[in-house]
Amino acid sequence: MKAVGLGLALGCLLLLGAEAQAATDVRWRCEVVYQPARQVWVRELTLSHDDKRLTRVAIDGVPVYTFAVYEQWIMTSQDNERVQIDVGSRTWQSDFRGLASGQGRCEPL
Repeated sequence: MKAVGLGLALGCLLLLGAEAQAATDVRWRCEVVYQPARQVWVRELTLSHDDKRLTRVAIDGVPVYTFAVYEQWIMTSQDNERVQIDVGSRTWQSDFRGLASGQGRCEPL
């Protein structure tokens, strides 16, 4: 099942303009609205891949320690923020352990 999800995520990346032979990094600009403060933060997401799999995820230039791919979702965390990225709809969802949450749209750079 993981292979199908990984293939779907990589396929979505390729459809969004990243050619596996020419470029291995896909950069997105995500505008995330954090509640309850109603602040908008611009986050930069970098997804690195080869011909077969996603190899690296970085948020604001900082590589994440670990990530998981399930269908079209990339799930990771950075500091206290748990992040889910929907590659198919280009959306960002995150939460700070129930104390605050964020949602936003991502666009390729």
